[in-house]
Amino acid sequence: MKLRILGSGTSTGVPEVGCTCPVCTSTDPRDNRLRASSLIHTDDAVILIDCGPDFREQMLRVSPFERIDAVLITHEHYDHVGGLDDLRPFCRFGEIPVYTDGYIVEHLCARMPYCFVDKKYPGIPRIYLKQVEAGKPFYVHTTEVLPVRVMHGKLPILGYRIGGRLGYITDMSAMPDESYEQLKGVEVLVINALRPQPHPTHQTISEALAAAERIGARETYFIHMSHHAGLHRVISEQLPPHIHFAYDGLEVDLCKLPKLAY
Repeated sequence: MKLRILGSGTSTGVPEVGCTCPVCTSTDPRDNRLRASSLIHTDDAVILIDCGPDFREQMLRVSPFERIDAVLITHEHYDHVGGLDDLRPFCRFGEIPVYTDGYIVEHLCARMPYCFVDKKYPGIPRIYLKQVEAGKPFYVHTTEVLPVRVMHGKLPILGYRIGGRLGYITDMSAMPDESYEQLKGVEVLVINALRPQPHPTHQTISEALAAAERIGARETYFIHMSHHAGLHRVISEQLPPHIHFAYDGLEVDLCKLPKLAY
């Protein structure tokens, strides 16, 4: 299994328009953070998690151009679904199922009705919605995917456990105990860490550290960082050796993980 971080930033992206802070003006490419999304290769499937407004730019950096077997949507906010129309080139390989829960299905149908009506005009993305429920696994080919309940402030959203080995959580402010149990045993955890300061709908870096420790993955990668999170180089030096600031373009081969050192 391989993971590629397509985007590691929060809803505004980094640099943020109009900002001249040290992060937004950094020359370190790891401080440039497109909106959060990831691409996972399993033994028999290519799975995209979220499809934000930077999707086209993100995929221009990915080679080879290949089929996407499934899209997993965590929630309906624009920075996570604003690029669904840009799936059109990938529909040359065939229709693409988009998995998410019933609440999000309703919102996507309202936001992009032209994609999901019975009579579609030529040229639209050939995507279709498949409703899933938290706690009930489904399969993309032979890869098991378990939706996990996450709270984004008062909004219930989804995280995912993929192939039993990878956990992906974004925009989390809290998670029920049951979800923590469902993520136990993952080898790699991807989880949001917005900034040091408290936020009403996202966990802080310190809260992300506590959540990561509770889940206990071999390696953890923080995503969905704002410019307030700090410089990649500086923060990375302050994190435990098995916890990392992700960056756009980061690739993780789960078959080549380092041995536990803690």
